Amino acid sequence: MRDLAKLFFIFAKIGLFTLGGGYAMLPLMERELVGNYLSHEDFLDITAVAQSAPGIMAINVAILTGYRLKGLTGAAFAACGAALPSFVIILCVALFFRKFAENPIVVRVFKGIRPAVVALIMVPVFTLAKSAGVTWKTVWICAVVALAVWLLKMSPVYVVILAVWVGILCDRKERTQ
Repeated sequence: MRDLAKLFFIFAKIGLFTLGGGYAMLPLMERELVGNYLSHEDFLDITAVAQSAPGIMAINVAILTGYRLKGLTGAAFAACGAALPSFVIILCVALFFRKFAENPIVVRVFKGIRPAVVALIMVPVFTLAKSAGVTWKTVWICAVVALAVWLLKMSPVYVVILAVWVGILCDRKERTQ
């Protein structure tokens, strides 16, 4: 039971002190988990699966980590730990936001948080790109995909299907050579 409580509080702490969602949580998760509970390779694998699975990435990482460490019970405790702080904070904001939404101090606080959240999201993006093998020679693929989704309004589903198809074709080409 002590291990489950520890797992709950690790993810609760991460959820409480991270703004910006799942990608912004990744550096904290990595710092807390790698070396203490998971290897770096395990963490990267869990992150890759969490990104591929539907749902909130931070919760997916918590579930996969909890499951890896303590089975289904660990997955439940880790997921609750990751979700509870956000739930409580959003509940409090919802209760009091209307009163303070136009307050100049609150407006300035939110304007100050936005650039910090963007930076917190960029760090794991670069880390994941590096671990996925993206180099300056292959960064054009990321740019083309981002532009296709952003400017051409292409569905990410089609991008993933196309990427799988291209990957299969490239693999077949390599095997025949």
